[in-house]
Amino acid sequence: MSSNPVAETVASLLPRAKTELAELVAFKSVADFAQFPRSESEGAANWIAEALRAEGFVDVALLDTPDGTQSVYGFLPGPEGAKTVLLYAHYDVQPPLDEAGWATAPFELTERDGRWYGRGSADCKGGVIMHLLALRALKANGGVPVNVKVIVEGSEEQGTGGLERYAEQHPELLRADTIVIGDAGNFRVGLPTVTTTLRGMTLLRVQIDTLAGNLHSGQFGGAAPDALGALVRVLDSLRAEDGSTTVDGLDATARWEGLEYPEEQFRTDAKVLDGVGLIGDGSVADRIWARPAVTVLGIDCPPVVGATPSVQAGARALISLRVPPGVDAAEATKLLQAHIEAHTPWGARVTTEQIGRGQAFRADTSSPAYQAMADAMAVAYPGETMSYAGQGGSIPLCNTLAGLYPQAEILLIGLSEPEAQIHAVNESVSPEELERLSVAEALFLTNYAAG
Repeated sequence: MSSNPVAETVASLLPRAKTELAELVAFKSVADFAQFPRSESEGAANWIAEALRAEGFVDVALLDTPDGTQSVYGFLPGPEGAKTVLLYAHYDVQPPLDEAGWATAPFELTERDGRWYGRGSADCKGGVIMHLLALRALKANGGVPVNVKVIVEGSEEQGTGGLERYAEQHPELLRADTIVIGDAGNFRVGLPTVTTTLRGMTLLRVQIDTLAGNLHSGQFGGAAPDALGALVRVLDSLRAEDGSTTVDGLDATARWEGLEYPEEQFRTDAKVLDGVGLIGDGSVADRIWARPAVTVLGIDCPPVVGATPSVQAGARALISLRVPPGVDAAEATKLLQAHIEAHTPWGARVTTEQIGRGQAFRADTSSPAYQAMADAMAVAYPGETMSYAGQGGSIPLCNTLAGLYPQAEILLIGLSEPEAQIHAVNESVSPEELERLSVAEALFLTNYAAG
């Protein structure tokens, strides 16, 4: 990175950033309080609130959102008449999954092979630290040239919509000229990237019932309708032979215009086993950024160990449908529910329950904020030009903010590049990416203020 005062300051602050990230990662802040204590999330929220107060933020508050979680808000006044920038991240994390699969403890930040490992290190506690680093670097070099609002969500991973509903009920709170969402990532390490589209998402819980109770498979199997077998048939109907998502009435032919994702690179990033093919048709970018994608997240059925020879009376599954930009998530949900009902065999009783939903998002890349970010990225990543990419995941708040503040410019950056393995075991963050993106964000705020 070329030498400049902001970059030098960020570099000097990295050891402190590592210590703080370790403190934040240590909170088991999974916003599913049936799995993890509420006190862990509250501890993370309080840590962030104290960090904001220490940086001179005023009006720092823990917002009790309608889904029963807390988001952290703070305001840092800038010069008179300055523009206002909202910085977003989230402190809740995905469960660690199989802890035995982690090389080191998931809630203990550990350095290994030049990366920092721990749940939330990239997604998105690292984003909180990125914002703090950028602001500290500016304060050390003449001051922060804009008004800054920070909002750190407490339930983004759960998709329960608490912050979206809170923002709708308090529309002035998050109003800003530009919004920087720190929950995306570079296309690869070292390639500065802004995410310009996000797929939306709907989560459905599906229950199928066929019998009053389980039956002996020898005595009744062959005629008694098997609820688990019915569920398997339903789930299979959601994919074509090549693995493409097939929900009746939902278009799955859109094309991605922009940065392409080479298939071999995708295989490496996704760690696809040798000899196993990718699913779907079209380019990789088409499949993960522009088209719907269904995933079976879980099935309630007897485990293999301890299973009895029984015909199952009931079975259920949790299904995720990623919805591409241009498709309304509510309409996609109706189509998915109708598809499941139409493809449930044998007259089995089926119920569906929506437990989460978020709209897709498409940014306006022609805005002045994008040029300010491109100029900042060019300094933070010498020799590289900022790229535009899509993201298959969802950040439901984006569309809420775009609807509330249609004049605001929204940019998505962050630390979740492919090597980070977010949502998987052994999640990690690149300290070099944390450094460069913190520099880029600081320089962006300077550029944007001057524009």
